[in-house]
Amino acid sequence: MKALYRTAALALATSFAALGAQAAEYLAHSERTQGRTYSPAVITEGGKTIWMAGVTTTTDLDGKDIRGDMEAQVRTVFALIDQTLKRAGGGMGDIVNMTVYLTDVRNGAVFQKVRSEMFAKGRYPASAQVTVSALAMPGMLVEIQATAVVGDKLVPAH
Repeated sequence: MKALYRTAALALATSFAALGAQAAEYLAHSERTQGRTYSPAVITEGGKTIWMAGVTTTTDLDGKDIRGDMEAQVRTVFALIDQTLKRAGGGMGDIVNMTVYLTDVRNGAVFQKVRSEMFAKGRYPASAQVTVSALAMPGMLVEIQATAVVGDKLVPAH
């Protein structure tokens, strides 16, 4: 099953890399944040802003129970975010900011690994990661709230 998720993630990541906020400026990492899977800042001008509600799940896209499976939940949440953004006229590559809520700080590495597959290298959203004691339902391990900008125009480099 994990191989299926990895194959689907690779296909999603490849398509996401070709889409999205291509005119956005992704501020370079400082020495302190090198190698991280987020951007210190993403700068856009104009465009349509999509403010998303938090997304979480305990079942995958086929309805299978994934309580307690962090990797499956992260991959499914990203797929659900992509579905919502497509309905709103955008895609994963348009995400400029996200807040990630984890119920266990030890799951951060799994989240980082999956996120690195979801976005083109160097074009990661600005992000905050917060550890909370619980989410809306037992078994939920992650919730992601995102903001996307569709149709932005190039911002001159600073």
